[in-house]
Amino acid sequence: MSDIIKLLVVEDEERIRRLLKMYLEREGYEVEEAENGEVALQLALEFDYNCILLDIMMPEKDGIEMMTELRLQKDTPIILLTAKGEEANRVEGFELGADDYIVKPFSPREVVLRVKALLKRSTAFAPSQGASISKEIVVFPHLTIDHDAHRVTADGVEVGLTPKEYELLYFLAKSPDKVFDREQLLKEVWHYDFFGDLRTVDTHVKRLREKLNRVSEKSAKMIVTVWGVGYKFEVINE
Repeated sequence: MSDIIKLLVVEDEERIRRLLKMYLEREGYEVEEAENGEVALQLALEFDYNCILLDIMMPEKDGIEMMTELRLQKDTPIILLTAKGEEANRVEGFELGADDYIVKPFSPREVVLRVKALLKRSTAFAPSQGASISKEIVVFPHLTIDHDAHRVTADGVEVGLTPKEYELLYFLAKSPDKVFDREQLLKEVWHYDFFGDLRTVDTHVKRLREKLNRVSEKSAKMIVTVWGVGYKFEVINE
């Protein structure tokens, strides 16, 4: 497995695109560029990037359209870059599978730190060194979470999750039978405080269940809806 970390910067403003490329390459990352969503989608489908920095407002195909189409085939980690800081835009991005969100104007150094943080928790970036001395593996009937490798298997079959889907599952699984409301999950998993629109959590739970259900119906049923409150992880025994 190659140790090279490949990033894709998608931004129609050349000045911003080149600035981000320069800062990211200083960190040792291999960076490719795209100036619109159409080109970005072709690249993202052809190559496996460790992370995509994606502007929302672009010609030909905007970031939302590009991410929607990409998510049908790949779980590549995505950080949205946009001048739109309204809550609705941020929520929409998370609903469609974004893993982080940065509002313009931003510091390139902040972007670098966000990329590093995302790579650490990303299923697309698993360290290629030897096994961890203290390996953290959470095992349930029908479901295993290898936290060191950020790998989830259901009934022995690996399940491809986005970093945020993985974080949501892991957070719930760490506290079986404990009920979390949507506000708590937004704060603990997304590290954002939202007011009013809580669809982000519901959308991610739905997508997480669907992915688990493709390989193990019993594992999907472990994520339980507590009506009028929120969600919990419930262990299913044979």
